[in-house]
Amino acid sequence: MGGFFGITSKRDCMLDVFFGVDYHSHLGTRRAGLAAYDREVGLQRQIHSIENSPFRTKFEHIFEEMKGTSAIGCISDYDPQPLLIRSHHGVYAICVIGVVNNADELIERYLSASGGHFDAMTGGSVNATELVAALIDCREDLAQGVRFAQEQIEGTASVLILREDGSLIAARDRLGRLPVLIGKSEDGLCVTFESFAYRKLGYEDERELGPGEIVRVTPEGVEQLAPPGEKMRICAFLWSYYGYPNATYEGVNVEEMRYRNGKIMAENDRAAKNNEDVDYVGGVPDSGTPHAIGYANESRIPFARPYIKYTPTWSRSFMPVNQVDRNRIAKMKQVPVHELIEGKSLLFVDDSIVRGTQLKETVDFLYQNGARAVHMRSACPPIMYGCKYLNFSRATSDMELLARRVIMELEGEEGFSHLEEYSDGSTERGKNLRRAICEKMHFDSLEFQSVEGIVRAIGLSPCKLCTYCWTGKE
Repeated sequence: MGGFFGITSKRDCMLDVFFGVDYHSHLGTRRAGLAAYDREVGLQRQIHSIENSPFRTKFEHIFEEMKGTSAIGCISDYDPQPLLIRSHHGVYAICVIGVVNNADELIERYLSASGGHFDAMTGGSVNATELVAALIDCREDLAQGVRFAQEQIEGTASVLILREDGSLIAARDRLGRLPVLIGKSEDGLCVTFESFAYRKLGYEDERELGPGEIVRVTPEGVEQLAPPGEKMRICAFLWSYYGYPNATYEGVNVEEMRYRNGKIMAENDRAAKNNEDVDYVGGVPDSGTPHAIGYANESRIPFARPYIKYTPTWSRSFMPVNQVDRNRIAKMKQVPVHELIEGKSLLFVDDSIVRGTQLKETVDFLYQNGARAVHMRSACPPIMYGCKYLNFSRATSDMELLARRVIMELEGEEGFSHLEEYSDGSTERGKNLRRAICEKMHFDSLEFQSVEGIVRAIGLSPCKLCTYCWTGKE
């Protein structure tokens, strides 16, 4: 994934940008960067790796190195950014959030037309942010260029640009798969992915950009450069997993949605009489916890935390680059509460089940510590497709997904013609999928939230939500 944050102000804004970018650290684990504009110094930039150390430790001396009344920053899971670009638009810094699936095609087209070149990274790949900037520079002004780039890209691209006059250009991706919000204070305005980032810094809600909308932001206000489109496909997974609990997208708070989602799952289990012998309901920490609270409140089964994540030194289990190391760190962080596990029938709610590797180890860990039974609920439907539009669940093959692998074992490739049936727990194929996963993962029972249930929990019209990873529908 990734997230950006920027400010244009009448006073030095580096402290606010430092905290604003840091509040996006849950969205990426590889690179972070800041760019600032100062009238005397001009544009400045710093980029650091955050693979083995959090953002704040890598940028804690930034106030000695950079200054500015306007600044932008980015947390990225992939390419280093922001980049400083010099073109016929002048000098500017740019951040891009999303994914470009047709990069090779666009690079070839651009090189053939311009005879230009790109900096190549290890393996010969090109920084996607540089590619987006090259597409932007194909048009006469920045707004036209951003719109042109978004039209050429297969995937998603939200853009934040810092110009050498201190103004910002902000653009939400063409179908609004990701949020872009604007906050306002006495001294200026800010642009952000996460709404809570600016509220915590004393900014008030100004507006949320519509799909494909492009604006120019100065300390005095917001000027629309391109109107929003009518079609929106905001990612439903924002609310279920990678959005932060305090965040609000399209007027819907993440934490409240997760409570509703758990409530709906409990209603379904009560109707099916699937949870009658459960002693405690718990969440797979951290993002599964609010779904579990909603489930426990509705089911009247006590909520408990049978194991706690030890996070002072390893705050995120996915921080190591190597998968073996990530699994080992995840296991080391699980500290049991024996009194809540031994002899107990436990029902856990996880935000999703993607590959299932760490979840199986968690269940084995619970049985090793004396659990009588472990029931699993997924707050999402079965993930059947790797995401084409964002960097979540972007597998090299759909066969990395647990549901796909199990379907292949059950029915071979013929099963892929019946994915909708497998997703539905009321069909024979759906029951077979759940039964087979239970055997493989050592669950006593398993159920997934339905697409209809998660849409109901979000509360937006289904036509405004992207559910591709569950349904395969554009």
